[in-house]
Amino acid sequence: MFALRNLARSAPRSAARFSTKAIRTQPSLLRPAALQSSWTRSMPRLTASFHISALRRQESDVKEELIAKLQNEITMEDDLKEDEDLSANIKEYLENSAYEIEDKPGHQEVVLTRTFGDETIRITFTTADLNSNVPNEDVADYDNEVDDIIDGQSGGANTKGSINQGATQDGNIRVAPEDRIAPADREELDDEYDEEQQQGFPAHANIRIERPGKGALAIEATAQDGDFLIEDLWYFPSGDLADPATAEKDWQRRTLYTGPPFSNLDEDLQILLEKYLEERGINTRMALFIPDYIDHKEQKEYIRWLNNVKTFVE
Repeated sequence: MFALRNLARSAPRSAARFSTKAIRTQPSLLRPAALQSSWTRSMPRLTASFHISALRRQESDVKEELIAKLQNEITMEDDLKEDEDLSANIKEYLENSAYEIEDKPGHQEVVLTRTFGDETIRITFTTADLNSNVPNEDVADYDNEVDDIIDGQSGGANTKGSINQGATQDGNIRVAPEDRIAPADREELDDEYDEEQQQGFPAHANIRIERPGKGALAIEATAQDGDFLIEDLWYFPSGDLADPATAEKDWQRRTLYTGPPFSNLDEDLQILLEKYLEERGINTRMALFIPDYIDHKEQKEYIRWLNNVKTFVE
């Protein structure tokens, strides 16, 4: 969903900018002074009035154009809203999960909290992970790979831009780019293309598990394609060191030995720590929920931002 929406956003913007620059005329007040008639110097008041009116007209035109463009973006985003099934899936998770969600409008961070025995568990993720992933780069990389495959497979003589017909001396016929076989129509590329399109984006999750009088565990993990990948796991003697709110606490945190890199731990120990998290609901269901909710929230925040900017400009 997020890839399609970002593609739909970017395509009309480029065209709109190009068309705006193409049709916009240069205002008369920007003409070189040498081309202005000499009689205008003897009428300073009339000239000043003319310039002020032109500036006001120009400002008004830009303002109206900006408001119209903002409204067009709002309408487009409303049309691209996720379907009811996805909203129902998010709602189903929240209704059947032990976690409560904290989602403040206008903020990019989302927090899930719950208690498990005497433990307080807090999981934070952000829409910044979605904005930092640019699907267009992946599409470009895939297109380059397709071109390399086609270059090596097109025609009997590996001639770029040709198809094997056996009608010429080398068995190839030159064809125009638009007549080349589309990547989506090549059977050997279907499975690879579908698999890449179905992959989700990596969403980072900051996990904090705190017990009274026993300190806290701070875990950095990534949720992607239904799995949690633990990147780091630290132990702190007190909860305020896991999320330091002051410079003093941050300095105390830096001087502590908090543990080795997670990947350096014994494999059996890694597996048991993963099961420890699964027992607390940090599992496949949550790993699927987090990217979906990030996509859902980012669209809501983007529409809210568009409306705020439009209200400000009006």
